[in-house]
Amino acid sequence: MARYQPGDVVSRRKGFLMHKGIALRDGRILHNTPFRGEHICSVDEFRAGQRLHATRLERDQRHRALRAADGDVSRAYNLFTNNCEHTVNRATNGRATSPQLQAWVVGVGVGAVAFALTRHPAAAVAGYALGRSVLSRIRKSQAR
Repeated sequence: MARYQPGDVVSRRKGFLMHKGIALRDGRILHNTPFRGEHICSVDEFRAGQRLHATRLERDQRHRALRAADGDVSRAYNLFTNNCEHTVNRATNGRATSPQLQAWVVGVGVGAVAFALTRHPAAAVAGYALGRSVLSRIRKSQAR
């Protein structure tokens, strides 16, 4: 199991995506799922048999995340406006964003355009990969 501190981001593989949550002081995890929305669960429930990964946050981000977890954690799940990544980012930096969702949307959009222009499935796959790659580079340059 990954080592983490309260307030750190924990994640596990969920299909093609990473499911994310916030480690709490009592060893449980705050996360967000389609049927239960934002809620707190055990580490075992969060892991769902998968390997747990941890992202160590700066001290101030961990404290902010823990304060957020002490507040309203009962928002309903919405893939586009409140998924697990929105919950984690809202708690850690105050902005409800989902980079994974953005990458998928851009990738699928570019892939669809490539397919529409060429009518060749390989172009759609290449377009999808290109779209995700371009978005990733944009994000990295904005982070600097």
